[in-house]
Amino acid sequence: MLNRHIDEYLTYLKIERGLSDASISSYKLDLKQYSQYLKDENVTGVEDITTEILVAFLQFLSENNKSSKTIRRVQSTLRNFHQFLQFERIIDTNPALRLSTPKEERELPVVLSIEEMETLLQAPDKTPQGIRDNAIMELLYASGLRVSELINLKLSDLNLDMGFIHVYGKGDKERIVPTTEYVAEKLNDYIKNQRLMLLKHENTDILFLTNRGKGFTRQGLWKTIKKYVLISGISKNITPHTFRHSFATHLIENGADLRAVQEMLGHSDISTTQVYTQISATKIREMYKQFHPRK
Repeated sequence: MLNRHIDEYLTYLKIERGLSDASISSYKLDLKQYSQYLKDENVTGVEDITTEILVAFLQFLSENNKSSKTIRRVQSTLRNFHQFLQFERIIDTNPALRLSTPKEERELPVVLSIEEMETLLQAPDKTPQGIRDNAIMELLYASGLRVSELINLKLSDLNLDMGFIHVYGKGDKERIVPTTEYVAEKLNDYIKNQRLMLLKHENTDILFLTNRGKGFTRQGLWKTIKKYVLISGISKNITPHTFRHSFATHLIENGADLRAVQEMLGHSDISTTQVYTQISATKIREMYKQFHPRK
């Protein structure tokens, strides 16, 4: 009986809602698993399904190592399916309405080790473009800038003699980010030499210029970084934002104050910054398991 209702619901999704085949396949997979669970639990009629049974099914999924993301999707499927049954007058009430939404897991961002970062930073060659790209990556790692912040940097935002950069972040909030003498030298070399070659006949204050003398786009910067990831042979899923994650994680691993890191990253809420302490704790646990003699 339940399988017939599932088939009717899938037909409704296709004909009435016009969902894609991929979406319908996802619904079908969730509902077939649900149907099998009910069969194993000797629940034969849809009118016998209660909120408690649904909770038990979701708990069953959790105990079988399903992620909270998957469980949230299944819960949404169950709510919509039982809503359809109610609309069709097959059941009187929707038992899924009382389900509480599981807490969303926050995936830890990809972070490079210091050795991996060194490998990546050494990937550019000594051509004008390579020196520019090295300066870009060095600055990303030294400052933790967002991609949008970096591509919008202007020469007038730099105060390299004093060792800081004016950054305009989300909501045009201004902050001051320190930089090292090493990176200041890289930037000065690029500005005095390579940037003049890339400038051509343009009149712009934008710091980092493409081969056409224009500022970078987000996609253009991503392609540039991707090229050096391939050259370096690092297999992690690296994006320009990985430099920001690595910047924060390495600072915290070396004892930096969380509030100071929050200020440098431009986070309005310190809970956003605290994700990097979780990365450090995860690495510590992994090292402990690997090297402690009493495994």
